[in-house]
Amino acid sequence: MPSPSAPRFVSVYSGAGGLDLGFVQAGFESVWANDMDPYACATFERNLGHHSAVGDVKSLEVPGKGEVDLVIGGPPCQGFSVAGRMDPDDPRSQHVRYFLAIVKRIQPRAFVMENVKALAVNQRWAPLRASLQDDAELLGYRTTLLLLNASHYGVPQARERMFLVGIREGGEVIPEPTTEDQPPTVGETLQTLPPYGTPGNDKLCTATITPAAKPVLRRSPFAGMLFNGKGRCLNLHAPASTLPASMGGNRTPVIDQEQLEKGGPAWIESYHAHLWDGGEPIDAIPSRLRRLTVQEAAALQTFPADWEFEGPQSAQFRQIGNAVPPELARHVALAVRRALESPAQKAASVEPTGQTVVSLAA
Repeated sequence: MPSPSAPRFVSVYSGAGGLDLGFVQAGFESVWANDMDPYACATFERNLGHHSAVGDVKSLEVPGKGEVDLVIGGPPCQGFSVAGRMDPDDPRSQHVRYFLAIVKRIQPRAFVMENVKALAVNQRWAPLRASLQDDAELLGYRTTLLLLNASHYGVPQARERMFLVGIREGGEVIPEPTTEDQPPTVGETLQTLPPYGTPGNDKLCTATITPAAKPVLRRSPFAGMLFNGKGRCLNLHAPASTLPASMGGNRTPVIDQEQLEKGGPAWIESYHAHLWDGGEPIDAIPSRLRRLTVQEAAALQTFPADWEFEGPQSAQFRQIGNAVPPELARHVALAVRRALESPAQKAASVEPTGQTVVSLAA
């Protein structure tokens, strides 16, 4: 239970609750949440213990001015992602402005908006980045734009994410890396789970693994396209690459079960060397290769082992792939809490210093 003095937060575009869990673990109290996905809302409610409102946040009644200390959320990112079309006219891209409109309505002491790396670094989005920061500063917030690699913060996944943080009268919010030099690995993480196929690790992905007739090679055997679809073999001795929301079929990452159990080199390394030397693609994949389970994907995102995902398996994988790793979120939350508890924050006014140009209108 949070302490009576715990700072309170509202969460929008909450998904399955990865960002929220990190803030709860850092001592914040969740009081209201929302997402469009009913399965994600059911997952949130089951694990975090209170209702998550289903629907478009523009049509819902959010808490009012001064009711919470913080607004957090990860607006839809498909319009910004390099994996998508990067379409500025994609309606989903406008949700970053809706997020700031909610901040304007509630006027919290701080806000945290999460999104994909491309929104932070791609030149196509430079005008939007500048506009968002200008609008936030007109509302009275000093902003910090962060690009964080999750593997530097205790997550066994080299997932890069943007965080736009706004603080009233505060300084910059800089999370402190804890595992930058020695990031946790896939193998270490999977070894903490029950054996593959047993209770606690039995939500299996049965999508067939077939070799690509025309493999696309990269220097690393764990990159390129050696199988049909986009599911790549994970390196057990390194953090995973970013887990996609499209997991559940042939884009689900692949594990070398024999290597996980017995050690030694990964089969994909010898096959990659064979192809690199001009060898022909094979016709079938050895049985030692299999897909990541739901529980393993959740562990690589740092969800607790007892976290239960609602909905069909495809929805569970989607919730995991869309989530903010809770351990990364916890580090961001700790940095925000330090800023909120600073002397400058305690003396800060809650009144905005200017006007914003954003609106909740569609």
